[in-house]
Amino acid sequence: MEKKIKKMIITIVLDQYGNTNNGTTATAMRFANALKEHGHEVRVITAWNYKEEKCYLVNEYKVPVFDKIIRSQGMVIGKPDDDVIRKAIRGSDVVHLMLPFPLQRRALQIAKEEKVAVTAAFHCQPENVSYTIHMGKIKFVNDFIYHLFYKWLYRDVKKVHCPSNMIANQLKEHGYQNELHVISNGCLSSFKPKKVERPEKYKDKIVIVTVGRYSREKRHDLLIKAVGRSKYHDHIQLIFCGNGPLKSKFEAMQIGMTNPIELKFCEEEELINILNYADLYVHASDAEIEAISCIEAFSCGLVPIISDSKKSATNQFCLTDECKFKHGNSKDLSQKIDYFIEHPHRIKELSKMYTKYAEQFQLDRCVRQLEEVFAEAIEENKAQYEN
Repeated sequence: MEKKIKKMIITIVLDQYGNTNNGTTATAMRFANALKEHGHEVRVITAWNYKEEKCYLVNEYKVPVFDKIIRSQGMVIGKPDDDVIRKAIRGSDVVHLMLPFPLQRRALQIAKEEKVAVTAAFHCQPENVSYTIHMGKIKFVNDFIYHLFYKWLYRDVKKVHCPSNMIANQLKEHGYQNELHVISNGCLSSFKPKKVERPEKYKDKIVIVTVGRYSREKRHDLLIKAVGRSKYHDHIQLIFCGNGPLKSKFEAMQIGMTNPIELKFCEEEELINILNYADLYVHASDAEIEAISCIEAFSCGLVPIISDSKKSATNQFCLTDECKFKHGNSKDLSQKIDYFIEHPHRIKELSKMYTKYAEQFQLDRCVRQLEEVFAEAIEENKAQYEN
């Protein structure tokens, strides 16, 4: 029997709420909309100039030395403003911190002053930072960032939302003492199989799509190399849905390809159409906390080929070894692509399996789980001040 949850006032703190060029923002906005549909009041503190009721704006913070790198990733960091933060938090039932940055740290401190419950989410994988500065595979660098995040924010928050078991296990291995709640970020019900007419220019092509920010850890470069190795490279059309600092690099890498890569940032409707007329989805990332984009792809019935990287949670979605390749290995990825091209009946079989499998990742179900975490945090916070 589903637990009845009282209506809450929830304040979400996220530097870049409103600009959906990254998974964390897209997740936060989907959660916020679903929470509103469930009858809750949702407030947002952000540095992105997003016009919405109950949206409290702070200025951007220019981080010395790293500002250029941050902006190259299409990101902004919020500059704490006590008046704005306090106004947003006062009267709230719970404050939910999305990232371990200065804006969230100050919101945590003010929430405690206001005696408001606090929860957090772990959406920024240390590798997202270390790959940007060309140190993604250096263990002590990633270990240090885990330590920094814990010291900066997470040691002072009891309940932490983890989008996957992989990242929850990483937190435990790095000494995090929190109460970890593994809940998928969820997928919108609009991502589902439907009949879509494939564009004429792709009629005689094998369409392979990948979705994600153009950054080093996502390994778009590996997919380009794998297609170059394929027996069918002259017939393959790559579509990279996303945006980011490596766009010019991919444009240079595609020189000499029979079919130039389609590099585009897609709105939801166009993305759903692409996922429905494509033949395969590839997720080559070395580091990933969950990858909603992969869930969206197989929710549309698109069969994924996924990296087996231990730092990526996405391979939890491999229903068969046919859908898994050795991370960083373009030859193995190429062989998996060729296998599916040569076995279209297998694609049809797995497509049905994945469509059924996707049902457990529906957004509404995931949001109801998160509501329970919020409700527990509120009750525990209330008891703390009553005693």
